[in-house]
Amino acid sequence: MAASLPSPVPAVGVVCLRGEQVLLIRRGTPPRQGEWSLPGGRIEPGERAVDAALRELREETGVEAEIAGLIDVVDGVFPEAGRHYVLIDYAARWISGEPVAGDDAVEARFVALDQVEALVNWSETRRIIALAAASRDLGRDRRSPT
Repeated sequence: MAASLPSPVPAVGVVCLRGEQVLLIRRGTPPRQGEWSLPGGRIEPGERAVDAALRELREETGVEAEIAGLIDVVDGVFPEAGRHYVLIDYAARWISGEPVAGDDAVEARFVALDQVEALVNWSETRRIIALAAASRDLGRDRRSPT
């Protein structure tokens, strides 16, 4: 246990899928500054986690989506930044908007799912994206274009 870290902070992440693409942001602040990641951030006092997910998605990318479900809860322990987050990750379906970086994102864009491995450094983020893509594919007829 890292005694020098502050209490964990509840936060959300959003895997927003549009067809065979996922929405990524390049982080403008620590931890993992400069890396590609999921849109997300801290849950505000009194805010429901699912509402925080949609708010953070709008603030960081300008994109609107609908939540499809909970993917997983991940501990983001970043001793180098002195942070510990409890990340509640949601899957979402894109509704409208083209990504424009905002808030603490310096870049935002949809990328092909097959590019995630090359762009995203943190293995937990890659794992969460893969889980969201797999759950989206469950029950889908592969012969159908939708």
